[in-house]
Amino acid sequence: MTRRKIYLFGDSITEDSFSTSSSGWGASLAHHFSRTADVVLRGYSGYNTRWALKVFDRVFPMKEKKEEEVIGVVVFFGANDACVPDGYAAFQHVRLDEYRDNLIEICSRIKKRWPAAVILLVTPPPIDEAARLDTSDEQVPSRKHQTWSHLFLFHCRHPYADNPSGLPERTNEAAGAYAKACVDIASTCGIQVADIWTGMQQQDPDWGKLYLSDGLHLTTRGNEFVFEAVLDKLRTQGLRAEGLPVDLPLFSDIDRKDPLKVFENIH
Repeated sequence: MTRRKIYLFGDSITEDSFSTSSSGWGASLAHHFSRTADVVLRGYSGYNTRWALKVFDRVFPMKEKKEEEVIGVVVFFGANDACVPDGYAAFQHVRLDEYRDNLIEICSRIKKRWPAAVILLVTPPPIDEAARLDTSDEQVPSRKHQTWSHLFLFHCRHPYADNPSGLPERTNEAAGAYAKACVDIASTCGIQVADIWTGMQQQDPDWGKLYLSDGLHLTTRGNEFVFEAVLDKLRTQGLRAEGLPVDLPLFSDIDRKDPLKVFENIH
């Protein structure tokens, strides 16, 4: 049996979802589906839906179609699309109408490639604008500590540390507009959505500090929130670890007196 796959397709919040330092939501999902499905990371820091469409066929090559059984795809874009159009990160901005079209096209391509796969959209998170400008507690890693991991975490946290405008490159109002569009698209396409923009703000009045490490990316509690939201929506669509066949015999299935017997019919 070829083990089933669940893809995570998104931006830096997805790319960093296997982080061990903050209990990444993707790693938690992989642990949850262990022995039943491989959770495959396809996260691209800084990407928006326009760029995601450009690389879609590179990310999901057609030649793999017959070699894998994809049972789920989590699509998590919008945080970069929602960058303000006249700000320091304007090159990442995608107009709201184009964001809608791009997200619909991404879902359409996934559905065409894997008709039986569960598709789940995740909205961009809320934005703590003050935290996006706070660089006082961060220093660029020293040369001896400039590993990919250290540099990635720093530049995800403060990619605009030399922002000459002194204004945040994202606003919570804009993120909310893109989150609402994501929710509307899910309804139009008949798929589920995890609305973390709304959920985080409703859950706790101090959501910025509780869930976000830098006003955008996730703390440990933020990762836990996203994991639980994603898992709940996957279950709503019938994608449950307990409902999937386990890969290879469990240890409890092995006969102490004849350990190899359980493997006789495995090809």
